[in-house]
Amino acid sequence: MTRTLTNWAGNITYTAEELHRPPSLDALAALVARSAKVRVLGSGHSFNAIADPGGDGVLVSLTALPPTVDVDTAARTVRVAGGVRYAELARRVHQQGFALANMASLPHISVAGSVATGTHGSGVTNGSLASVVREVELITADGSAELIRRGDRRFDGAVTSLGALGVVTGLTLDLEPDFEVSQHVFTELPLAGLDFEAVAASAYSVSLFTDWGRPGFRQLWLKRRTDQPMPDVPWAAPATEAMHPVPGMPARNCTRQFGVPGPWHERLPHFRAEFTPSSGAELQSEYLLPRADALAALHAVDAIRATVAPVLQVCEVRTVAADSQWLSPAHGRDTVALHFTWVEDTEAVLPVVRRVEAALAPFDPRPHWGKVFTMPPVVLRGRYPRLAAFRALADELDPKGTFRNAFVRDVLDVQAEEVLSRQ
Repeated sequence: MTRTLTNWAGNITYTAEELHRPPSLDALAALVARSAKVRVLGSGHSFNAIADPGGDGVLVSLTALPPTVDVDTAARTVRVAGGVRYAELARRVHQQGFALANMASLPHISVAGSVATGTHGSGVTNGSLASVVREVELITADGSAELIRRGDRRFDGAVTSLGALGVVTGLTLDLEPDFEVSQHVFTELPLAGLDFEAVAASAYSVSLFTDWGRPGFRQLWLKRRTDQPMPDVPWAAPATEAMHPVPGMPARNCTRQFGVPGPWHERLPHFRAEFTPSSGAELQSEYLLPRADALAALHAVDAIRATVAPVLQVCEVRTVAADSQWLSPAHGRDTVALHFTWVEDTEAVLPVVRRVEAALAPFDPRPHWGKVFTMPPVVLRGRYPRLAAFRALADELDPKGTFRNAFVRDVLDVQAEEVLSRQ
């Protein structure tokens, strides 16, 4: 590489000797087949080393492949290429009169990378972004193509796969008819006496924000489908000005508020597609735990807020419906997600991350695969009951460990020596 390559936040420097942007699927397949180690970069919005293949590996970007977005109006599906980001996918789907069920807060992230790491939006009936996947297209370690459809015994392992099975070159997603959303922001929601279930279920998508400087939430964002009734919100007062989740940041970068209806893809994210984030002066962590424990978990964090607040920009609380994907952080349980956007200071943040993990430990949290966490691999592995099935699938599709970097080996409890013995 001619320059140092980092992730979006700049806290990870990739150690791969080369970055490749193959212009075709044939070129990609040939590259994979001749490489000993391969990882895919995605949009670089992970905050740990999940994408780093190591110094002897090849880092691949899919941005030079054709940015295919094919809507099948009869089947109500869309096939999207591996390098496409949500902003472009959403615009094309909307033009055809369809919608995705949900979106993450930032529309600038890649579809394939988001699905592979268990990224999500919010809503008690909304699954993760991976929950609408019906087909996964892979280039496996020998350069061959593999198609895994819903109903295949391997499917629940192939969607949220951490990039451990192959290069995802395409996904087919379920669509639904186009809909509109109105976004309503409220302020000062107390933690004392909070009926979390009522708040979380009050709209199609709900987010709570706080800086943990004092108990309670500074902001409550409700995203209501216009074909659903307007919720009663007795818990907080309507905002009198446009808000940004991070105090002091300009609200012009955020999607339209004050209940003005708009297309789903212009309201479900928190941030406008035309606002392009530069390098992020932040670190991020996120923990997903049973929704039934939401209130207890919030009080646990509140108990250490004097430790958390000095290095925190904002904490967002969302919900995710249970799914059956083996490595999904929402596997088998309706989930609450506590997301922390930290200041850009790894040395100051990591001790606080450990304190948060200790506070949440009684609730069996699962960290987001693409965020900063310090949870030991042996503890992390114990949180996923289908991990052995996933390891068997990885052995089946990638017997030589081409797609297993240090991060994946830790997750699967595979030592480098074991991988080398298969080669």
